[in-house]
Amino acid sequence: MRWLIVSDLHYALPQFDWLMSAAPQFDLVIFAGDALDAGSIVDYGAQIVVVRKYLERLAATTRAIFCSGNHDLDSRSDSGEKIALWVEEARRLGVACDGDAVEVDDALFSVFPWWDGPQVKEKLVGQLAADAELREGLRWIWAHHAPPRQSPTSWSGKQSFGDADLVDWIGRYRPDFVICGHIHQAPFVAEGSWVDRLGDTWVLNAGRQYGAPPAYIVIDTELQEALWLSAMGGQSVRLDQPLVRPIAPLSALPDWFTPPPFPAF
Repeated sequence: MRWLIVSDLHYALPQFDWLMSAAPQFDLVIFAGDALDAGSIVDYGAQIVVVRKYLERLAATTRAIFCSGNHDLDSRSDSGEKIALWVEEARRLGVACDGDAVEVDDALFSVFPWWDGPQVKEKLVGQLAADAELREGLRWIWAHHAPPRQSPTSWSGKQSFGDADLVDWIGRYRPDFVICGHIHQAPFVAEGSWVDRLGDTWVLNAGRQYGAPPAYIVIDTELQEALWLSAMGGQSVRLDQPLVRPIAPLSALPDWFTPPPFPAF
């Protein structure tokens, strides 16, 4: 299988258009949160209508997974916690989203919400325990917007903004992959990175860049290779070998990979 991983598109419509043109080349697209942009001049309701349509098209093209990020929170629960209520509609459109666990080939994908308070966090912890019962014999992949604390994938250039609880959860459950985002700068700054390994767990954060295409990661599960591509160039790691730093830049793209096209206007 080939996975395409993006995050933090923040209502950048040229990047959504690129995603639509790229999706047919992949067996699975994982969108690790922050489809919306809380700082945009475009009304939140209007953003949701547009993004929902993109997600509907994405789900009609290939398998799609979306976890909410902090910018995606549009409502409050009865207890006052911020939640991404609109994401429930994405599930009805065929996108696996917050709270879902889906089996694809030999892998279990768990999709977790952004938690802003104790009740959503408690539900997330419950999902972890429940999904752990389902993962026997399967690779386990988490979609979780925030990266783990004290990881290069959570380094902003000044400090780590990762999730300390996620570090504990990874240590307890030992998933094969955690697909995240949130810290835009991590792949682009000294001491940051798009990839990390905590024990046996690979952690991936594509980061955010402006313009199209977005920064993105491609994984080929048969060849056991991950590529990160951005305006700064590219890097690759072998997933069947230890992570060795520094990661050398790509001198050429591997033979198996053709960059997705830009959309035709």
